[in-house]
Amino acid sequence: MTEKLFERDSNLKTCEATVLECEQAPQGYAVVLDRTVLFPEGGGQLSDTGTINGAEVKHVRETKEKIIHECAAEFPVGSKVTVQVNWTDRLDHMQQHCGEHILSYAFFKLFGANNVGFHMNERVVTIDLDKEVTLEDAFQAENLANRHIWENRPVTVSYLPHTELEHLPMRKKNEKLTGILRVVSVQGGDVCTCCGTHPASTGVVGLVKITKIEKHKGGTRVEFLCGRWALEDARNKMRYVQEAANMLSTKEEKVCEGIERLEDEIAELKEKLRAAVKQIQESEIKTILEEAPVNSAGCKIAAAVKDGYEPKDAKTLFGKLTDVPDTVVAVIYHNGERVNYMFGLGDGAAGDCKAIIARANEIFGGRGGGKKESAQGGAPYADDWKEKAEKLIAELKAE
Repeated sequence: MTEKLFERDSNLKTCEATVLECEQAPQGYAVVLDRTVLFPEGGGQLSDTGTINGAEVKHVRETKEKIIHECAAEFPVGSKVTVQVNWTDRLDHMQQHCGEHILSYAFFKLFGANNVGFHMNERVVTIDLDKEVTLEDAFQAENLANRHIWENRPVTVSYLPHTELEHLPMRKKNEKLTGILRVVSVQGGDVCTCCGTHPASTGVVGLVKITKIEKHKGGTRVEFLCGRWALEDARNKMRYVQEAANMLSTKEEKVCEGIERLEDEIAELKEKLRAAVKQIQESEIKTILEEAPVNSAGCKIAAAVKDGYEPKDAKTLFGKLTDVPDTVVAVIYHNGERVNYMFGLGDGAAGDCKAIIARANEIFGGRGGGKKESAQGGAPYADDWKEKAEKLIAELKAE
């Protein structure tokens, strides 16, 4: 069993250890030591990173009896090695985890909301509350949490039998836990069982900043960041706001007003564009029908081949052409990385759109289907798509 030096002293950065096991793994070697300063992923906290004799350790995990270091180098069993923690990662993770305790306590203290889920990913940290809270509620909890941080309250770790926990002001009680339990306490604040690493005082957390709240499974999911991650996130968002203000030629505090103004202008332009497209389409439809050849069955072949066409406009064009009786309709258009095609029959028109789309799929190398009266499909864009479209239309005219 590996001695967990990080549990009693989260500020310990290095240690000497003996190699107990070393086996080849998919991405290096799985190394088991008699002691370690590297925290294995667990309890919602990310794994430490570091080195063993200078060789990189990218991840640490724990089984029932072993802590396994995923290391880039192989070491003889029984050899002595030096283990070094990546302090930047350790501090980041401690800030997030301790900040989670403090913020969870604030929600519990102010609103009776329980933390029922904690997740830490790279630059994304969340807690799930068992009740809904408003944005103003979240700001109140954020204020209380930061007060506890700035007061630099002591954070202590105790090992107590589970029978003594009933005498403590525990935020979370898990009656399934028995034996000697590790309890992390913030003076005058949060008290709960926890396996993670924490600083000796809350001031190390620096700052907790809520970045988003949303409804989640009948409660609330709260996204937040602490310490360095919170600082860098704030810097990035400051940059985004400044860039937006420059683009909108307005003050930073008026960015939202500028966006609203821009949205109104876009809506007005879209309306004008729709009117123009409608007018153009009416002219196109008139030309298509006037120039449409008649096949041997006495049906007009109304075909449109459009480059850079929007699906909505193509659908409108298709609908108006199929409203014309005794007409076989083919609309083929390029949009982005796709070539799409639609085939339909006006009232009284002779033909089989299932057969037409089968031929289209063959020519374009695409997929699609439908029924006798209407079918549609598409294929990946190719430079010669217009030639293929003209080939298909020529076949329809020849029928």
